[in-house]
Amino acid sequence: MHPEIPGNTGNIGRLCHGIGATLHLVHPLGFDIDNKAARRAGLDYWSELDLVEHENKGAFVEWAKGRNVHLFTTTGEAPYTSAGFSDGDVLLFGAESKGVPTEIMEMYNRFIIPMPGPIRSLNLANSVAIVAYEALKTVRPHIFGI
Repeated sequence: MHPEIPGNTGNIGRLCHGIGATLHLVHPLGFDIDNKAARRAGLDYWSELDLVEHENKGAFVEWAKGRNVHLFTTTGEAPYTSAGFSDGDVLLFGAESKGVPTEIMEMYNRFIIPMPGPIRSLNLANSVAIVAYEALKTVRPHIFGI
């Protein structure tokens, strides 16, 4: 929600395309979606990305009604591995510097990626990759030979 760094968004877009997921971006963005850095990070996959843009957080909330939304934040209440993923779930992450607005945070179950070290957060693209592959392992285990 409200990404600020084009390179992170490009990397996330590339990941989404690689695993067959749709990337939803909630405006306002901290950059122009046609930003060269986003396209460069997404490589030549950006034009093939299944991308949905929501005009604002209200439009996203309306779209998300009736869907299973998992929110990932540094103030999560349970580890991401306990999210109980199903096909069609929504994985929600916040802006790099601000996270998710408080009113949105109160709407969904919150999960955290545990970090035993001295840092307060991981890079957004790394966080999305960790959680996306955990969800993929649950929803499509055959990809992992499970």
